[in-house]
Amino acid sequence: MRTPPPTIDPATYRATDPALADMSDADAIAHYRAHGRDKGVVASPLALRENLLAFVDDDGAMLEIGPFHAPLKRGPKVEYLDVLDAAQLRERAATTRGNPAGVPDLIHHVGSLASVESRFDAVLSSHAIEHQPDLVRHLQQVERVLNPGGGYFLIIPDKRYCFDHFIAPSSVADVLQAYEEEREVHTLKSVIEHRALTTHNDALRHWQGDHGLPERARAIRVQAALAEYEAAAGHYIDVHAWYFTPPTFRSIVTTLREIGLIGLEIAGIYHPAFGRNEFCAILRRPAG
Repeated sequence: MRTPPPTIDPATYRATDPALADMSDADAIAHYRAHGRDKGVVASPLALRENLLAFVDDDGAMLEIGPFHAPLKRGPKVEYLDVLDAAQLRERAATTRGNPAGVPDLIHHVGSLASVESRFDAVLSSHAIEHQPDLVRHLQQVERVLNPGGGYFLIIPDKRYCFDHFIAPSSVADVLQAYEEEREVHTLKSVIEHRALTTHNDALRHWQGDHGLPERARAIRVQAALAEYEAAAGHYIDVHAWYFTPPTFRSIVTTLREIGLIGLEIAGIYHPAFGRNEFCAILRRPAG
């Protein structure tokens, strides 16, 4: 994997405003941290999903997790992992306002990462990691299928700017509890949070300070979540399990590495751009 640009690239940040043009690198970095970051000013090309995807080397073997009907990458060296095969995904897309024609012709790996035996130079996922019941084992499995020096490229919802706004950020304690339980399905807590405690998903409104009303029909939504969980009888319900911001994601990954549960290291975490509900991150399997 090529060395990614820094999280804060002074030249990129200075280019966003003529008033910053004469700042030194150190002053530009300090200015971004004090003023630009919370305003969603782009301080690195990889803050934008399109640039992150362009950064991935198309010459290497790739695995994309959860392409559904809108894969991030296509080509002869791209393989796909999803919980359903191509025919099932097309059927699902037709019933969820998706695009059945966008589903890849072949889903190479159906099920979980544990069944993947191939090795890859890059693994990609968009709005998928927050759905993993056991985050630690997910990262361990990604590390297992990556070649040394390979990268895990992620596009992750920032809870501050999506429907998860009112739900507390996940902590490493939450993550380790799921690992200890060897969790394979989501908890009642996660189902209630996702179904009953969310708000609107308009990123621009969130950036403008309009977060909606978390109390809207709460009792009815909680009751519906309870009924859904009971009806599932222990089977998987697809909801968010984890709620991240760039600093909390960095803290969790760093801690998991420091206590020896994962070997992946952070290569870059890029704060979200104004009007967007996601941030980008790159984790790397060390080459040594």
